[in-house]
Amino acid sequence: MKGIRIRPEQEGLRTTLFDLEAEIMECVWSAGWESFAVSDVLEALQESREIAYTTVMTTVVRLFKKGLLSRQKDGRRYVYQSKMSRAQFIEKMTRDVLSSLPEGGRETAMTFLVEQIEDADDAELDRLEALIQARRQERAAALKSSDEEDP
Repeated sequence: MKGIRIRPEQEGLRTTLFDLEAEIMECVWSAGWESFAVSDVLEALQESREIAYTTVMTTVVRLFKKGLLSRQKDGRRYVYQSKMSRAQFIEKMTRDVLSSLPEGGRETAMTFLVEQIEDADDAELDRLEALIQARRQERAAALKSSDEEDP
């Protein structure tokens, strides 16, 4: 995705999106809209604040240019669709951040993860253990498959 940066001083989606961008994406995901127009977003946002149509339109277009939304022409207006769910967005951002780390960054990130799970409960540790086991099984299956293909 284009134009995404990390703001560690922020929380949630605001770590990677500007405030209004995050608010609009939350609105889209929470409402479960398959497709929407700028006017739909405006109406939803106006329930909690005063905001201009042109401000919402500019921000929706920026989200389109960043690759979070797709759009189709519908008469004189555009109809937008989210290109990913909230969970997919978070996964993509996490992968992008990890893959962009300098040499040694992955090891530092894994060390930080281990430090964070010190406070994990048994259920969280079980989920982590299951993920690690699944990854090992995937790697073993891939190795076995490649060995069988080589004469």
